Amino acid sequence: MPLNFDNTEIAFSPKSNYDLKKAHFLFSSMGKPWLTKLGIQLTLLAFKLRLPIKPLIKSTIFKQFCGGETLIEADTTSRELAKYHVGVIMDYGVEGKSDELEFEKTTETFLRTIEFAKDKNYIPFISLKITGFARFELLEKMHLQSPLTNHEQEELERIKLRIDKICALASSANKMILIDAEESWIQNPVDELANQMMEKYNRTKVIVFNTFQLYRHDRLNFLKESFEIAKEKNYFLGAKLVRGAYMEKERQRAMDMGYEDPIQANKESTDKDYNAAIEFCLSNLNQVSLFIGTHNEYSCMLASELMHKQSIQNSNEKIHFSQLFGMSDNISFNLANNGYLVSKYLPYGPVEDVIPYLMRRAQENTSVAGQTGRELALITKELKRRKL
Repeated sequence: MPLNFDNTEIAFSPKSNYDLKKAHFLFSSMGKPWLTKLGIQLTLLAFKLRLPIKPLIKSTIFKQFCGGETLIEADTTSRELAKYHVGVIMDYGVEGKSDELEFEKTTETFLRTIEFAKDKNYIPFISLKITGFARFELLEKMHLQSPLTNHEQEELERIKLRIDKICALASSANKMILIDAEESWIQNPVDELANQMMEKYNRTKVIVFNTFQLYRHDRLNFLKESFEIAKEKNYFLGAKLVRGAYMEKERQRAMDMGYEDPIQANKESTDKDYNAAIEFCLSNLNQVSLFIGTHNEYSCMLASELMHKQSIQNSNEKIHFSQLFGMSDNISFNLANNGYLVSKYLPYGPVEDVIPYLMRRAQENTSVAGQTGRELALITKELKRRKL
């Protein structure tokens, strides 16, 4: 069957009419910037005042974008997706912690998640953010290559130990670790840590992936440099390609502090580098495993066409596609239906702790040109099809 991202029957096969109508209402609301901004402010205020709004959040935006509050709830969601040959990337969505006790608790949670996923082939990936295990201020200092105090050096060793424990367990459980990208002013120590883990655990196959944000104008070159380092040190490169998540914040900081804006001049430049990165990785599959994390239909179709031209099987284990849970089901389910390896990024955790993630999803759907309109058009099309 030819790949077709307009096939809504396949895209929404797991969803009831009620689910689709709820999603339609949610995306319609997020399509209004003033309403999204007001909703975010009121939600944060309500949690601050300890008002009983958790049931409302859980039944609406949380249900759309998160797998559940607990690992068991997330697993229920995962098993539903597995019926349609869609895997998941488990992500404990708690962010913004800053003390050692919290970092240790987060580490234990990730270790439990890997143990839980061990014999479940529908959970191939675990995603982590280094800022879940390390103080932002320390990473900032390391990025600037400022000398660390003895206390900070000990702190750094504990961070390395946490990430190493997670990667070691993932390797023995045959699960893959996706290390997320962060803000540009803390990214260097994240890259260094990712490279260290890849060098240690990617000797026979890829266990650890680093993330390359192609909305930065230097990342295509950095991807190629990372490839050369991997070749030189004799390990496999895990390359997770995304466009990026912090554009407004990055531009504002560059302007405020008077340094060169790290973000591409326009969307066309980002798209050009992203697609060039796909082509580069597919041309070097003997040394690279490629993770295509995007909601861009053209990029997914391009990857599919390049695979076909190079006689690469749809189910090649070195190529994975991914979209966020609750978005772009037309891409995920149609790719999976055609035999490609696809996983949904599935955050889970207590409602109050994943609020930062949910706020980003709401803002993203307001700011990404055409995304909300595309979601609404596809949902409307499917509801009409079912009615007929």
